[in-house]
Amino acid sequence: MRQKTETGHSAAPVSRRSILGTTLPAAAWLSSRSSASAAEVSTSSARTTAIDSVLQNAVHSGSLVGATVLVSEHGKIVYERAFGSADREAGIATQTGTLFRLASMTKPVICVAALALMEQGKLSLDAPVTQWLPDFRPALPDGRQPVITIRHLMTHTAGLGYGFLEPETGPYHRKGISDGLDHARLTLQENIARIATVPLLFEPGTAWHYSLAIDVLGGVIERVTGLTLPTAIRTLVTGPLGLTSLAFSIPQGTPIAVPYADGGTGGAIRMTDPFQLKFGPGHIVYSPSRAFDPAAWPSGGVGMVGTAGDYLRFAEAIRTGGSGVLKPESVAAMTTNAIGTLPVGAAGPGFGWGLGVAVLTDPTRAGLPLSPGSWNWSGLYGTGFWVDPARELSAVALTNTAVAGMSGSFPRALRHAVYTA
Repeated sequence: MRQKTETGHSAAPVSRRSILGTTLPAAAWLSSRSSASAAEVSTSSARTTAIDSVLQNAVHSGSLVGATVLVSEHGKIVYERAFGSADREAGIATQTGTLFRLASMTKPVICVAALALMEQGKLSLDAPVTQWLPDFRPALPDGRQPVITIRHLMTHTAGLGYGFLEPETGPYHRKGISDGLDHARLTLQENIARIATVPLLFEPGTAWHYSLAIDVLGGVIERVTGLTLPTAIRTLVTGPLGLTSLAFSIPQGTPIAVPYADGGTGGAIRMTDPFQLKFGPGHIVYSPSRAFDPAAWPSGGVGMVGTAGDYLRFAEAIRTGGSGVLKPESVAAMTTNAIGTLPVGAAGPGFGWGLGVAVLTDPTRAGLPLSPGSWNWSGLYGTGFWVDPARELSAVALTNTAVAGMSGSFPRALRHAVYTA
């Protein structure tokens, strides 16, 4: 029987099941384990209650419209529920299988594809980007054109930027560069060409700055494989892992969570198309309809959609050693801090950066209950995930509310709730 949340929407019952196996209700799973202790049952119940409370409070307060959260531990799903609305105005409840716009949760998928190509000997971490994109030669303000490597792209140390992180008069705006969330009528190659005309923010390798670097990496992947980026990702990552919902575009009319934006004291507001959301010194420009346009240029930084279940399978595939898509040593390189003590502004204190993900180096400084070496990232549509290898734990939280689902009180409270003992 499905349980009812306090919002009146159905929530999937907690279950223990293999990530790739069949569902086994929690009661049956517990009864099948003679060694299951009362302490284990109590911990599971406390955690479920804590997570439920965080989600109910977020939806009831209006800070979130809808959310799906999945948590796995030791390869078994220990929490799988949906709260709130996929379409508030139409009265459509969020389900555990609801499709969401993933935004920057796209980046780790692209980086896994790049690492797979390295294992095939077709790409090299420390090779210059110009080996595949000969015209990509952005200069420093003094006119010098430094070497930018694939490593620089994957670690966000190339000196590139993002339009939404600069004022409206900034160079990325003046050059008409797309951040990938808008519906600019460009090709991937045209956008990369425009990026190359903007002066670098710093000498590559000397600082960390969140950027369109993974979009440039997507262009490299296209050149290496001779395929479009969607086809390359399907061939290298999502196809082998059976992640059928992860895609760059979906057919018109496909059900997907309606996006909303922070609305202050009045609660979240439904996005128009396009929609601008104030963020730091500038604005994030969203075009939700982009997901339905197969002709939209494929953004390796923010362009994919998917379900929480498929993204959890992706995270677990990497956590458990690559699942045949990557070798364990590639997984280790991806999920280990690769930038020393460079500050990672977008992640905050206590974090470093690997080859595509933020890596927790100091939980105390970060104020988080996760283990050192945990890795994660999030997306501007209100999405996030993390993996705690020491605990064999992976969690995915997809919401349709930007940016409250990504940063602020909700994701922090959720992390603490998942570690409730």
